[in-house]
Amino acid sequence: MVTSSNLSATSFVYSQTRRDFYFESILTACVDVYNAIIGSAIQLANDENTIRDEFLKYLQDMYFKQSHELKNLKFDKETSENTGRADIRVLPTKDEYVNDEAYYLIECKRLDNKNVRGTTGLNAEYIKNGICRYVCGYYSSYYDNNAMFGFIVEKMDIKGNVNEINGLFSKNFKKKKLGKECFVNANVKQSMNYCDFANGYLYSYMSTHTHISGKELTLYHLMFDFSNNII
Repeated sequence: MVTSSNLSATSFVYSQTRRDFYFESILTACVDVYNAIIGSAIQLANDENTIRDEFLKYLQDMYFKQSHELKNLKFDKETSENTGRADIRVLPTKDEYVNDEAYYLIECKRLDNKNVRGTTGLNAEYIKNGICRYVCGYYSSYYDNNAMFGFIVEKMDIKGNVNEINGLFSKNFKKKKLGKECFVNANVKQSMNYCDFANGYLYSYMSTHTHISGKELTLYHLMFDFSNNII
């Protein structure tokens, strides 16, 4: 369990940025899920979906949802989006129906120590097939706030690796769309900086980007260290 009461000055970087405090409370509950998983000492395959599904065991459990004030939320996996499938959908169910797209998304990506500055490593994947899916409109962003979970599968300096990811933000990444090659970019306005939105959790970050629509998009990032649990 990793928490801290020491607030970095960077926690105030986003004081002027559009934040979603309801979504932040949901993400704080996800930190509790992480702590419960680590506390269980479970052994996990080095597989994004396996780790994601372990989160969903808690997020879909009614006792856990009631104890964390999540009972008015539906958590789905592999939700169909404009292009591809998002890892976790968070759908509010209490309020009056708003829109079929009125939900949050969480995209999960593994991170390791290999090729951390390259365009083919998992850091690059975190941007190309994670962040850019939001920025380029592959995934919907009804509330202009979504999240990324980084699953750390090897021992690393997590804060240092966040800096490495930030160093890749300006790069263009080649992808295929509808059978044709194209380039995607994170369109970053503010790189990932620590932000205390999860009760002092050490590895909580925010970044802001320009969506293809021209709107500002805020992404929350939580880095979860599973390096001792991977088999």
